[in-house]
Amino acid sequence: MNTSDVLALLEQNQNERGLAHWAKFKHTGGLKSFGIGLTQLRKLAKKVGRNHELALELWQTDNHDAKIIGLLIDEPKKITREQAEAQVEGLGIGSLTHVFSSCDATLAKAPIAFDVAKKWLDSDHKLRRQSAYGLVYELSKNKRNKNLTDEFFVDCINRIEAEIGNESGNVKSTMGGALMGIGKRNKVLNQRAILVATKIGPIDFNEDGGTCDPFNVLKHLTTDSLKDKLGI
Repeated sequence: MNTSDVLALLEQNQNERGLAHWAKFKHTGGLKSFGIGLTQLRKLAKKVGRNHELALELWQTDNHDAKIIGLLIDEPKKITREQAEAQVEGLGIGSLTHVFSSCDATLAKAPIAFDVAKKWLDSDHKLRRQSAYGLVYELSKNKRNKNLTDEFFVDCINRIEAEIGNESGNVKSTMGGALMGIGKRNKVLNQRAILVATKIGPIDFNEDGGTCDPFNVLKHLTTDSLKDKLGI
């Protein structure tokens, strides 16, 4: 497939309810949309297949759904730091940031993911910090990478504890996700994450009049099923 083929595929799967929802957004970054939800976009991405060059072309379009497809079909081993730095500058919309760094993200599967996450954790740029914590959540599920030590994750927990009060709602939300993911990794990290989750309480991440319930990380870290899994 080429870019025209993908745009045609997206148009064929246009969702009227999604379009109505998109029209209500105050901040679309000037992007167009076919109103397609992420679940359906994942299915369409599988039809398109992995293609690094096409992913880069789709990212350059002015269509939100096409950009999402581009993020989903990219080839992890071909993603460069330069590409990641350029793309994070062009996010701006919450759903793009979410798919870029979390949501089983392609970037998180890239060999550069750990180094990028470490660098962005120290960034003064809000979207880089938000993406860093999204990557930490995804990396918390990786048991094979030797860089992903308990020491690294404890440092992330300490950062969250110290800095979450000063962050925006979107960054707070990804911090909560990272804390949850880390706390599900093993017994030691679970205990440390529970202490911080108890201290910070449910995370209110609503911005621009949002009405989502606060994110109760502690609830996710104290389930019976997780206790059984970790041998607590």
